Amino acid sequence: MNRLSSLDRLLWELVEIPSINPSLECKDASLTGEEKIAQYLEGNANSSRLEYKRMKVLPGRENLVIRLKPSGNIKNKVMLTPHMDVVPATPNAFVPKIKNGCLFGRGACDTKGSIASFFHAFLRLSKEINRPKNTEIIFVGLVDEEFGQAGSRALAQKGPKADLAIAGEPTNLKVVSAHKGNLWIRLATIGKSAHGSTPQHGSNAINKMSPILEALTIEYPKLLLERKHPLLGPPTVNIGKIQGGSQPNVVPDSCQIDIDRRTLPGETDESVKKEIKKLFRELKINCPEFSRTRTVHCPPLDTDPTLPMVQTFLKASNRRKTIGVPYFTDASPISMGGTPALVFGPGNIAQAHSKNEWVSLEEVEKAEQSIFRFLSNLE
Repeated sequence: MNRLSSLDRLLWELVEIPSINPSLECKDASLTGEEKIAQYLEGNANSSRLEYKRMKVLPGRENLVIRLKPSGNIKNKVMLTPHMDVVPATPNAFVPKIKNGCLFGRGACDTKGSIASFFHAFLRLSKEINRPKNTEIIFVGLVDEEFGQAGSRALAQKGPKADLAIAGEPTNLKVVSAHKGNLWIRLATIGKSAHGSTPQHGSNAINKMSPILEALTIEYPKLLLERKHPLLGPPTVNIGKIQGGSQPNVVPDSCQIDIDRRTLPGETDESVKKEIKKLFRELKINCPEFSRTRTVHCPPLDTDPTLPMVQTFLKASNRRKTIGVPYFTDASPISMGGTPALVFGPGNIAQAHSKNEWVSLEEVEKAEQSIFRFLSNLE
């Protein structure tokens, strides 16, 4: 531990602090909540004499907002916005280990590697004599990314707004300007129950769902392939859950499926619903009942890569262009609030949520350097 760099030590200590999202299933309440992470970051901010405050989001859960003010008038604002929560894990997952240049532990990749690199660069800049004269830099530790993104939604609603926000996620140090949206839809068919020995006296809801499943797995994907986004490719659909009937000797009177539809910029929840209904009509399939299983809006992200601030960050991160990713992030709610947003951070998304989650310490260091270069070169 004594031989670790200040950056690696910061990451180690962050991983040691359990911060499982309390909205997710966890039997040990002592492992849940972002509060201890917020207190830890506050302590570091206080030691550096930085101004900080809390933003109420959910009962007992608050965003942490830390400001680094410029010496002159504020003309621009930049926000660093990693999330503090992680997905469930056993207690031993919060005992960090370092092996072959990688740090293992829950949240190492998603997304305490980003917290460490962003916050370390932020603190390092606060100690510099020559720092931006007219740009305020704001570090925001967000709650609830892993469930309903309540933290980023509160930030979008309450402010502050900025000229650019960088959401921390494992992108392998690539700069993400676009990602797909996420729409969860439940389709339900209704039948009539009867004894399994006399199925003619009932109406089988599972049988009614059969042509719907076929349409969504065969015909609908073909339709989706006809449209593509230059960074995101085509939209996708996945049937993730099916439920129907009670036991083999009863004709089921209900059946429902939950689908995950990943959307592209320009698509809306309503346009997707209309598209699916139109497909059913064309295939002469009786239309099932539609409902949404996620109450919050999750539209795609599509930040203009030609924005001057985006180009400045690309240069600082030694990248020539931005990319797109299929997963959803806090960047979307933040952008809905009027702040252009990017996604960036150390680690590979394949490691996120995995049993043996890890992040390359070299990538964490490179991410810190990229963030520091970007912040240092602001006006």
